[in-house]
Amino acid sequence: MTDAEALLTPLDPEQRAAAEALRGPVCIVAGAGTGKTRAITHRMAYGVATGLYEPTEVLALSFTTKAAGEMRERLRRLGAGGVQARTFHSAALRQARYFWPTVYGTEFPEISASKFGLVQTAASRNGLRGLDRAVVRDVAAEIEWAKVSNIAPADYARVAPRRQREVADLTASQISGLMVSYEDIKREANRIDMEDILLVTAAILADDDRIAARVRSQYRWFVVDEFQDVNPLQSMLLDLWLGGRDDVCVVGDPRQTIYSFAGASPMILGDFTDRHPEATRIELVRNYRSTPQVVAVANAVFGRRGTPGRALEAQNPSGEPVRYLGHPDEPAEAASVADDIAALHREGTPYREMAILFRINAQSESFEEALGERGIPYTLRGVTGFFERSEVRQAVTLLRGAARGGLQEHDGSVVAETRAVLSGIGYTDTPPSGAGETRNRWESLHAIVSMASDLADEDSAAGLTELVADLDRRAATAHAPTADGVTLATLHSAKGLEWDAVFCVGMHEGMVPSVHADTPAAVEEERRLFYVGVTRARRRLSISWARARKTGGRQGRGPTRFLDSLLPPDHPSRGAAAPPARARKRTAAVLEQLEPADRALFERLKQWRTETAGAAKVPAYVVFSDATLLALVEHRPRDERALAVVPGVGATKRQRYGAEVLELIAGT
Repeated sequence: MTDAEALLTPLDPEQRAAAEALRGPVCIVAGAGTGKTRAITHRMAYGVATGLYEPTEVLALSFTTKAAGEMRERLRRLGAGGVQARTFHSAALRQARYFWPTVYGTEFPEISASKFGLVQTAASRNGLRGLDRAVVRDVAAEIEWAKVSNIAPADYARVAPRRQREVADLTASQISGLMVSYEDIKREANRIDMEDILLVTAAILADDDRIAARVRSQYRWFVVDEFQDVNPLQSMLLDLWLGGRDDVCVVGDPRQTIYSFAGASPMILGDFTDRHPEATRIELVRNYRSTPQVVAVANAVFGRRGTPGRALEAQNPSGEPVRYLGHPDEPAEAASVADDIAALHREGTPYREMAILFRINAQSESFEEALGERGIPYTLRGVTGFFERSEVRQAVTLLRGAARGGLQEHDGSVVAETRAVLSGIGYTDTPPSGAGETRNRWESLHAIVSMASDLADEDSAAGLTELVADLDRRAATAHAPTADGVTLATLHSAKGLEWDAVFCVGMHEGMVPSVHADTPAAVEEERRLFYVGVTRARRRLSISWARARKTGGRQGRGPTRFLDSLLPPDHPSRGAAAPPARARKRTAAVLEQLEPADRALFERLKQWRTETAGAAKVPAYVVFSDATLLALVEHRPRDERALAVVPGVGATKRQRYGAEVLELIAGT
């Protein structure tokens, strides 16, 4: 066997087909956990080993420095260390720096680390002084979107309404004016921003044929990872690098397109094969990451909706059933998740192999508190700790000052006082339209108002002094991030990562899909985001939601619609507090077919469930559903191992109820 052939040995048939497709165009549609990085690194190494590729003539493009570094390390181990693996920005910056003096005769401009100060100056020039920091950040994000979408400042006011773009209370014309001023200020200061790096490189290649020829002679073979995340500006630059050639391999998953707000599109892989009808198209569908139970959930998220991409095929042994847990309120949900994490850790799962994933930053607070109360270390990814956020620190400082000043105005209630204090930094009872930092800031301040409401429910005489003490207690409970901690992350920031145990929390309608998803396309983006969360789990997956925000609140929430095809027919959340009529009929029909001994065991288990639920002050279904009781009757487990395979009996419930259930069954 030659060295080149040895590179193909570890690959499955589809990965091998990808590795052997050395000449472009090639389109690899790679589902979650199907080994796409292995496929493309072996492809490049195989091309080098066969002598077709000169390592320095290959440019592999990714979206993060971490992904590029991982690719370089794998290529080095495979004997192709000379291949260039870079981010789009890194590759473009290298070329722009080199050619800028030749083209423009000056030194390369300074790169602005942040748009914040420039946007503030632009706002002042446009008579918009005193813009809130969150609004400034949202304007900066909108500038980025317009630039990567190739929308000029002068065209923004015309395009924005069609694209349903909103930034706080600013009009499209105001944003357009801010963009014009932003570009002027940048030029005056001889600065460029991160998007300009791509624009400058594209301009040099488009305007100077000799430079373009030099770059194209340097790079002959292109590989683009996560191609579904390519924006129009990056696509334009890739076309300029190729210069009409088609030796390009793209790899991605349309079901993981979650950055359309940044210019990406789930149709980009399909568009690639439309542009290159002769392209070799290979689908990787064998999932090596997750258990069959997790893979089944991932496939069911899309069902038969016609979404691009084939169903995944699980390759791992069977594992724990996926759990769907509806809780009476958010504190109960956070407590349950923290208890489950503690139990899994006692069983041997490291904290670093567990993650809690949620839709928005503001959801982290209750989980930070629940973990902190149990002494469970955690680390935040893509999320700032609730009490570390600038708006929260500012709010607590103002509330502390008001409490010390002894001011008691309005109706004297702690909720009214809190609203009055926070109104001074822009809080209103009505949330802002649109998403972004402005909405995130409002959510954080609203969470403080909600804490004041919770405190008032517990103690009607409580004032700002008691609220500040409660906030201090909550902040002290959340300790510093630890290397071996549970990961808390938003669904967006979890992309590309994986853990043994994943808890997708706060998965109620209105949060997932977001209340802002008011078009079919936006709902489908939320579906893809949910899919990304689900497919992060290797061995255990729990999906939960709370029927009310606070204890004793109206339990009007239901699980996300993305669970419609996944919840068991008798799951209590398919109705309100009790299973739906069709589930009760189904249970009754099964009971009629049981042998007398089995029926007697079912009734004993049901009586035990009623007593256990009463002692814990929770609904009976929280202990076990009727379907789980029937499964226990059917399987009649005699030991812990047999109990583990009964549907509906996860690790936490085995720990809580296992001994009693086994004793009941043994007595029959």
